[in-house]
Amino acid sequence: MNVPRLVIAAPASGSGKTTVATGLMRAFADAGLAVSPHKVGPDYIDPGYHALATGRPGRNLDAYMCGPERIAPLFLHGAAGCDLALVEGVMGLYDGASGQGELASTAHVAKLLKAPVVLVVDASSQSRSVAALVHGFASWDPEVRVAGVILNKVGSDRHEAVLREALAESGVPVLGALRRVAGLNTPSRHLGLIPVAERRTEAVAAVAAQAAQVREGCDLEGLLALARSAPPVPGEAWSADCGPSVADRAVPRAPSGRVPAPGLWAGVPQGGTGGHNPTTGSNPNRRPVIAIAGGAAFTFSYTEHAELLTAAGADVVTFDPLRDESLPPGTDGLVIGGGFPEVHVADLSANAPLRKEVAALAATGAPVVAECAGLLYLCRTLDGKEMCGVLPADARMSERLALGYREAVALADNSLAAAGTRVRGHEFHRTVVEPAASADTPAWGITHPARRLEGFVHGGVHASYLHTHWAGAPAMAHRLVAQAAARA
Repeated sequence: MNVPRLVIAAPASGSGKTTVATGLMRAFADAGLAVSPHKVGPDYIDPGYHALATGRPGRNLDAYMCGPERIAPLFLHGAAGCDLALVEGVMGLYDGASGQGELASTAHVAKLLKAPVVLVVDASSQSRSVAALVHGFASWDPEVRVAGVILNKVGSDRHEAVLREALAESGVPVLGALRRVAGLNTPSRHLGLIPVAERRTEAVAAVAAQAAQVREGCDLEGLLALARSAPPVPGEAWSADCGPSVADRAVPRAPSGRVPAPGLWAGVPQGGTGGHNPTTGSNPNRRPVIAIAGGAAFTFSYTEHAELLTAAGADVVTFDPLRDESLPPGTDGLVIGGGFPEVHVADLSANAPLRKEVAALAATGAPVVAECAGLLYLCRTLDGKEMCGVLPADARMSERLALGYREAVALADNSLAAAGTRVRGHEFHRTVVEPAASADTPAWGITHPARRLEGFVHGGVHASYLHTHWAGAPAMAHRLVAQAAARA
């Protein structure tokens, strides 16, 4: 399938990729094109701005969590029917998973998609040296087609002229030059940009301003022609409707279905704690209702998760723990993803009716999956404020940042995975969870980069700091729906 496409990359973080990529998305959308937005890596926040710019769901392309073989299919799935696809990179162009070479880097994804790369360069502190920088990035990997440059934070007409003159001999055309504009960038805090859901009015204005700057400073016709020069994307589109047999093959298990427990995991109970039959249901005529937390406090969710749950047979309904005092009617299963509960802790605590309802649902053994922010919400307290009290643990903010890709294995049967299931995930938080002495079975044994225990399996509850992408492990969505169906 041939989808016109560009990868928007940079030599390093902080160069202006998000501003330029989001501005381009909006500018092309305003011109009447159907634009498909994508983001390399595990980022949840940038796709929210992409969705605001294009009116389509922002989607992630993570070769570490989903596997390189799924990148082109996931891209084609998201870009189906679109006139143009724009992929925002992550970090520097060649920065990938630590110690894994090019894996999951922007360059890796660009090669998998056979997509031209446009390099966004922060030119604020350089002149002729920009040519050496661009030459180095363009020649480092012959399989990566660095086909254009957008100069960002240019100081003046004279500065731009010097930069263009230097780049004239590089063989890489300049497709845009953007002036320094105070206040145009999106504000940040302890874990990156502030999500759209927390500043929607300001975000709408910011995206419009970014698009205006891009229209004024970029060669949109040249960029579109470059995108249309890309060859067909290899492979076929990914489908959420893969069926349980395909899903089961997507998540490898240890041959015995249980995990050996030597060393660090000695004495940890293995298997049997999930408590639900994943293959039967009491009423096959009713689709189970899976409630997914949303709103300003829980903004981290991959688009494909809801698609997988729906394809597996669930009715997916979102709710806002900051505003809704009850779960959606007929809730059979619950997913509470990541976000910023620490920012909204007072309001979450004040919503006592919902907290009690979440605790009551968990007490019935219903499947409840909580990742990172969801883990904090299920604790007894967060920074001293009362939470749901589902888990025998207390959470608090800390100065230490936990960040990076992880490899893990499920230590017990649970609502998300069978014992022995191996996954790749991502961890990103500045909080600490302190469990009681009677804490339950850990959800995961982290195997890389260091062996340790992580999370809780507590009845039907699976709670952990580990973010996973179910497009890389669709059996998890099928398992969750099957267990919810057993209650329906």
